[in-house]
Amino acid sequence: MKKASKPANDEMREEYDLRGGVRGKYYERYKQGTNVVLLEPDIYEIFKDSSAVNQALRQYLSEHGGKPPRKKRAG
Repeated sequence: MKKASKPANDEMREEYDLRGGVRGKYYERYKQGTNVVLLEPDIYEIFKDSSAVNQALRQYLSEHGGKPPRKKRAG
């Protein structure tokens, strides 16, 4: 089976110039994984960021007999 021939104009557009990029820049961060939680719109109105959500969850755990996990710094 023959490979398809490349079009005559095989140049990349200027806006696709990747010469200034850094290979693997976010590789280590990607390996750590992520914990994404989607909030319903009504809950988002109260908890605008992860800090507010974490604080509320820690308070809930302390009031309901759950042992709050040790604090870890992200990143």
